[in-house]
Amino acid sequence: MQIIRYPDKKQWENIVKRPVLNVSQLRTTVSSILDDVRMRGDEAVRHYASRFDNATLRNLAVTPDELDAAERLVSPELKKAIQLAHHNIRVFHSSQKFQTTAVETQPGVKCWQKSVPIERVGLYIPGGTAPLFSTVLMLATPATIAGCREIVLCTPPSPQGTIHPAILFSAKTAGVSRIFKAGGVQAIGAMAYGTESIPKVHKIFGPGNQYVMAAKQQVSLHDVAIDMPAGPSEVCIVADDSANINFVAADLLSQAEHGVDSQVMLITTSQQLIQHLDAELERQLSMLPRAEIARRALDNSRCVLVGSKEEAMELANEYAPEHLILQTSDYLSLADNVVNAGSVFLGKYACESAGDYASGTNHTLPTHGYATAYNGVNLDSYCRKITFQHLTAEGVKKIGHAVEVMAEAESLIAHKNAMTVRINSVEGGKS
Repeated sequence: MQIIRYPDKKQWENIVKRPVLNVSQLRTTVSSILDDVRMRGDEAVRHYASRFDNATLRNLAVTPDELDAAERLVSPELKKAIQLAHHNIRVFHSSQKFQTTAVETQPGVKCWQKSVPIERVGLYIPGGTAPLFSTVLMLATPATIAGCREIVLCTPPSPQGTIHPAILFSAKTAGVSRIFKAGGVQAIGAMAYGTESIPKVHKIFGPGNQYVMAAKQQVSLHDVAIDMPAGPSEVCIVADDSANINFVAADLLSQAEHGVDSQVMLITTSQQLIQHLDAELERQLSMLPRAEIARRALDNSRCVLVGSKEEAMELANEYAPEHLILQTSDYLSLADNVVNAGSVFLGKYACESAGDYASGTNHTLPTHGYATAYNGVNLDSYCRKITFQHLTAEGVKKIGHAVEVMAEAESLIAHKNAMTVRINSVEGGKS
C-alpha cells in the first residue's frame, strides 16, 4: 500500500482517484454481442456460452430436477447459514415497506402515493472465480417482499453446463421464479431484449465484470432500467489508536481479495498502526488462497495518515466509499458525520463480511464514487411510486386561479383552459 502522511487538501483529489476503467475499449465488443443477442436470441446465447464458458447447452432454463439435485449437494451447515442470512435480509428489508399517507395540501386538494412493485425484474449473478450465491439472497429477497410478479435470474454455466448448487439453493430459498444458464454480456442482452426462452425484464440488478457493467450501461440507454452504475468493489477504514491491527488488516484483505481492480483505503490518526500494518498484512496474506489477487489490489491502494478524526471523516466523505468501516473509540459520534458511503460498519466487531453475508443489510452498493448520488439496493429499488390527486369543487376554488396564472405565464393556454372550464363550472358558468 502507498503510504501518504499528512497530505495537503490539494492532494486529496489524487488520493481519492480509483483505478482507471477504460470502458470505451469494451464498447465495440459489447455492442456486437448485444446486437447478436437481439437478432438471434437463444441461438446467440448458446453460442457465447460455448465461446466464453466452454459450455454446450441444449436448454437455457434450469429444470426442477436440477433444483432438487442441487439442494441435495449443499451441505446442511451451508443450508443453515443461507437460511439464517435469508431470514435477516428478509427482516431488515421488510422494515422498509412504504406506508401510504394522504395529505390535504389545500381544502379540497388531496394528494397521495401508492407503492407498486416492478412486475418483472432480472437478476445477474456472476460466476467467475467465486460463486456469489450471497448476491442471490441480496437481490431476490427484497424483490419477493416487494411483490415482483416474476423474478428472473441469469448466471454463467460451468463447462459441464451446470450451475453451482449453492446459487440454485439460494435462488429457491429467496423465491426466484425462473433461472437461466446465461452469463456475461449475453445474459444482460437476453434480459434487456428477451429471447425465445428468457423473458424481457423491466429492470436489471446485479454486479459483474467490466464487460457486464458496460453492457448494463448500454442497454439502460434505451431498453431497460438498471440498479446503478458501478465499478470494482472497495472499502475505506477510518481507524485510531484504539483499532485492533489484526482486524484492520483482515478487513483490508477481505476486500482486496475480490479482484485485482479492487481498491482499499486506510485513513488513520495512528502512526503506530501504520508502522506495524505491512507486517500484519504479510502475515495474513501468507494464509490466503487468493493472496496474489489481494497483493495486486493492494498495489492500487493507499494508507493515509491525517492529523485529526475530523480530517479523516472529511477525506472519507470525499472518497465516498462503497463500504466504510469506523474502527475508532468514538465511532457513534463519527457516524453522525458520514455523508457519502454505501454501507457503514461501526466499531471493531462490525466487519464488512457481516454486511456481505448475514447481518441483514444489502451488499449491492454504489462504487467508484457513486455513493455521492446513489444508495444501495433496498426495497424501494423494486418499486415505483405512483402519485394520485383528487380535487373537489372547493379544491378548484383554492388552487384554480394560481394554475391559470402559472399556465398563462408559460404560454400554455390549453393548460390554462383545462382549469378555466372547471372554474366556470364550479362558479355556475358555462362548462
